[in-house]
Amino acid sequence: MIFLQQLINGLTYGSLLGFIALGYTMVYGVLKLINFAHGDVVTLSAFLSITFIPLMGYLGSLATAVIILLVMTCICIAAAVLERFAYRPLRSAPRLSLIVSALGAGMVIQNAIMLIWGANPKVFPSELIPQTIYHYGDLSVNSLSIVILVLNVIVMISLIFFIHKTRSGIAIKALSIDYSTAQLMGVNINRTITLVFVIGGAIGALGGILIGASYNTVPFNMGFEYGIKAFIAAILGGIGSIPGAMFGGILLGLVSTFSAGYISTVWADTFAYALLIILLIFRPNGIFGEISVHKV
Repeated sequence: MIFLQQLINGLTYGSLLGFIALGYTMVYGVLKLINFAHGDVVTLSAFLSITFIPLMGYLGSLATAVIILLVMTCICIAAAVLERFAYRPLRSAPRLSLIVSALGAGMVIQNAIMLIWGANPKVFPSELIPQTIYHYGDLSVNSLSIVILVLNVIVMISLIFFIHKTRSGIAIKALSIDYSTAQLMGVNINRTITLVFVIGGAIGALGGILIGASYNTVPFNMGFEYGIKAFIAAILGGIGSIPGAMFGGILLGLVSTFSAGYISTVWADTFAYALLIILLIFRPNGIFGEISVHKV
């Protein structure tokens, strides 16, 4: 029973990391850039949810869906603004400039959250997503964990379908291969890159809401911890790969949870980072990463 409990906990935690990792992998797939502000954008979604939850009394039975869509819309706008002012002006600059801009944008968002909502952790109201605990002997299963796992699969399949079967998705895929050729084929580069940020932000917003609902406490700087771990998950799975982001998140979640449950919570992060180092030694491109071939 202990093994099954840790397995469920690990899959849930890993799925949450997978939602955030998708934002990293989407942006990297097109820009070859790590969006270090993404974790703070995810944090912003949790705090916006706390702000909008008092509206539930006026929205009736559709309150949860409306608030989640409202938060995702706000985060999509924030992601588009982030791309327009923090990344687009530096797109042709050296990579180091983009990294500094990303880190700076993340610090601006984090400090804005602290100034608006305060430095103390906020309690995430449980009424946004009602939860039920199911007991099977010594095994406890939260209905929210089931929702998270189902949403994980739905989001991954939907995103794969979007990338491979829709016009906008094919444009994103073409842009990730070659900018010049994609532009010659009629792809609007600015619009497509903005769309990538918006999609990553929307999925990250969903992850932020689910993190708040799962752990009930939201600190203003949680984006750093979840951002780093989601970044590691994206690398484990193969950054740039959609299934890889989800699989990397689940793998990291399982390793962290089992090491915390069977060894010590102190060593949980150590085993996670050790896994990353070992994997990169034997498979530098990640589990689902493709080996790039450069013509000379």
